[in-house]
Amino acid sequence: MALRQSQQLKLTQKFLPQQILMMRLLQLPVLALEDRIKEELVENPALEERDTDTESPSMEDGQMADEAGGTDEVDFENDVDFEEFMDDDARDLYKYDTGYAPESAGVFEPSGQSAQPVFQYLTDQVHLLQLDSNEAFIAEYIIGSLDEDGYLRRGLDMIADDLLFNFNLKNSIEVLEAVLKKIQSLDPPGIAARNVQECLLLQLQRKDQTREIQWATTLVKRFMEELIKKNYDRIQKRTGMPRDELKAVIHEIEALQPRPGMYFASGSERQDIVPDIVVQVESQRIEISLNGRQIPDLAISQDYIDMLDAYKKAKDAKSKEAAGFVKSKIEQAQWFIDALGQRQRTLIRCVKAITDAQRKYLLSGDPADIRPLLLKDIAALVELDLSTVSRVVNSKYIQTPYGTLLLKQFFSEGMQNQDGEDVSTTEIKTKLKAIIEQENKNQPLSDDALCAALQKLGYPLARRTVAKYREALNIPVARLRKVV
Repeated sequence: MALRQSQQLKLTQKFLPQQILMMRLLQLPVLALEDRIKEELVENPALEERDTDTESPSMEDGQMADEAGGTDEVDFENDVDFEEFMDDDARDLYKYDTGYAPESAGVFEPSGQSAQPVFQYLTDQVHLLQLDSNEAFIAEYIIGSLDEDGYLRRGLDMIADDLLFNFNLKNSIEVLEAVLKKIQSLDPPGIAARNVQECLLLQLQRKDQTREIQWATTLVKRFMEELIKKNYDRIQKRTGMPRDELKAVIHEIEALQPRPGMYFASGSERQDIVPDIVVQVESQRIEISLNGRQIPDLAISQDYIDMLDAYKKAKDAKSKEAAGFVKSKIEQAQWFIDALGQRQRTLIRCVKAITDAQRKYLLSGDPADIRPLLLKDIAALVELDLSTVSRVVNSKYIQTPYGTLLLKQFFSEGMQNQDGEDVSTTEIKTKLKAIIEQENKNQPLSDDALCAALQKLGYPLARRTVAKYREALNIPVARLRKVV
């Protein structure tokens, strides 16, 4: 077969590095954005915090990105002509710039704390016990095997095998059981239990053995399944306890901590909520602003601009290569500044459209006033792509006079009530929650009964829809809401 050449015309669509950068910054909440800016300041020496007392050549209004998503290139005087020593591929910054990360690097997670505090807290207590070296080693190994809830999920036989194969320590199950019992005597109560039942019993053993605590121990030992299902009628029938006494016993059990590891919850579970947007309502006026917090005012380093000019004057090849590197850093810095400005303007545009749509709620504070709203509605209003609006809404918090809420809570699907009026699912969930709060806790309403109650209020819903809304509100089924 003969070789031959042919031409082919093909239309493709590519994202510019500037667009990718802006989208990554747009999806970050304010805390992650602060970390991203600090990272960029470390990686790019051409970027620096602006000195508010001096003018910077990088922040002219004409150099900022327009709201349509484009960015204006920085027009440096006496710029170097890179056509002389760069081919087309080399001019693509993302191919040679070491500061540009892959897609996965654009998502920042809060670091949180390590599991060291719980390990150290328990091992410090182990050192106070009278254990020989072998028992102390076993104790530390068991403590290191606890999960985040404080449970020992691995069997003692598996731990014995690990100790034998990894450390050549042969121990019987009885020895491991004895060490485990000593660990279970440590604080917090219930630590190192192998299941919920054992965890509750360990806590009950440390309490004053009153009549209620003794009965609570009996119920946890013999009626754990009934307790989980809140089948109190069966417990009362089997034990013969009076209703009032059973209620007191159940109260003692409910006061226990089924997750003792929660005392050492990681930082990622206790991360602070910092609003990205602040909404103020005064005299029927709604004002929105972005939470700048500690986000610095950025500028391009004048030293790097002077350096670029110096390299431009030198005609040797090494100076041109150095000029290429310096210019890439300056361009990256300008892109970052432009992307930040574009992020701020896009956030303001989208949030203003959202607050205008939910004006009634922001003025009243009544969740029932949240109107049906979809992402595509906002995308059409601000004339942006649906994915862009989704990035704005995702993981962002908004501070209102009625509390700090997720921005996505302003969005909900809608339906028509019996009067033909559009109502949001948020309004329906509010009504559903109110009905459940007012129900007789001795005889909670089933999903069918909840469905009937909502239909009387003018919301024609199916039972499965009511069950879906109830689950979305983290409200359990009727039998689990029952109290003694």
